[in-house]
Amino acid sequence: MAKAYDYIVIGGGSGGIASANRAAIHGAKVLLVEGKAVGGTCVNVGCVPKKVMWYGAQIAESLRLFAPSYGFNYGPVTFDYDTLKKNREAYIDRIHGSYERGFESNGVDYIYDYATFVDAHTIEVAGEKYTAPHILIATGGHALYPEIPGAELGEISDDFFAWDSLPERVAVVGAGYIAIELSGVLHALGVKTDLFIRHERPLRHFDEEIVDVLVDAIDADGPTLHRNASPKSVEKNADGSLTVAFEDGESLVVDKLIWAIGRKANTTGFGLEKTGVAVDARGFITVDDFQNTSVEGIYAVGDVTPCPALTPVAIKAGRLLSERLFNNQPKAKMDYDMIPTVIFSHPPMASVGLSEAAAVAKFGSDEIKTYRSSFVSMYTAVTDHRQPNKMKLVVRGEDEVIVGIHAIGQGVDEMLQGFAVAMKMGATKADFDSTVAIHPTGSEEFVTMR
Repeated sequence: MAKAYDYIVIGGGSGGIASANRAAIHGAKVLLVEGKAVGGTCVNVGCVPKKVMWYGAQIAESLRLFAPSYGFNYGPVTFDYDTLKKNREAYIDRIHGSYERGFESNGVDYIYDYATFVDAHTIEVAGEKYTAPHILIATGGHALYPEIPGAELGEISDDFFAWDSLPERVAVVGAGYIAIELSGVLHALGVKTDLFIRHERPLRHFDEEIVDVLVDAIDADGPTLHRNASPKSVEKNADGSLTVAFEDGESLVVDKLIWAIGRKANTTGFGLEKTGVAVDARGFITVDDFQNTSVEGIYAVGDVTPCPALTPVAIKAGRLLSERLFNNQPKAKMDYDMIPTVIFSHPPMASVGLSEAAAVAKFGSDEIKTYRSSFVSMYTAVTDHRQPNKMKLVVRGEDEVIVGIHAIGQGVDEMLQGFAVAMKMGATKADFDSTVAIHPTGSEEFVTMR
């Protein structure tokens, strides 16, 4: 006989954990099943270890580019990758422990194994069956490989975090978050890094003016950027190196190749077809505004859906789903508008709301006005490697409601959150103008634009 629960969560990533804990807090009997490591992509092979590596890269960059101009003179600096990796993994282990303590504190049962659907309300794990009226699919996604000869010789971002040492030469192929961030980290840590993008500029969903500043920064002191590059084939050489060939006839010999060309939902291998849950043409589970799938009692959050693939989005959606199901909040749902996001590039980029192009497309050019400020960050202004900052406001209508905030430069990754709150509350340009600035900071530019 199947063991009965109120709520079963398949997948122990950020969204699944958040939803399971919230449901249990409200009194539901909850089972969470995770086949790999708790924490999902973000904690194990995504944003958490990536951010640690970015911090390491920031230190390396500061020592190399900025410290001498502040009067710091030092002998040769050595970098021990083993130390960074060991400390990074120890930190992730502590996060794993905190998740498990949270489950135990909230009364969530959890199993480390793979779940398979038996029917729409029953799963099987290690030969045991479990049933629930409510089942959440939070199985995440996985990186894609291109369909070219030798693609399997390359690696993906997951593999990067398993490297025991840094190679001398790396090629990164892709134009999204992962490609920009990993190539920047590798370059800053001393690896000869080449970044190949398919078009003229990366990050095509971000405001073009801000991206142009990033591209200039990459060209000035980042990985070697190859535009309009489409990979054709990969071959392994006798010495173990790889030759990557491109459609334009260019080729490059590297020690490692990272594919960062996109991700696909994890919707196979666990019996989803037995439930009747619908997926879209790209393989993502289709959901409505309340995270309902096409089958009553089955829900989905996170990267397995076509919703924005961001950890805070999955967490918020998972918690709101549990509020609706187990805390008598029938209208609780995720608001997918005005989601802030950051690219941990060099320097970092931050964005919330509509780009100028998207705002014009939505409201018309007559309704849209922009304000912008360009300057050199004070941190780098006294050095020979002056980094540009640019900030931009996109406003709509006569009352100039702010519909987009975009920035690049030192510290924008930390400063955007508060401005995102203001924008969510309907702030106008006049509201920003009436706010006293904090000086000297980069953030003051947002409230002093003219």
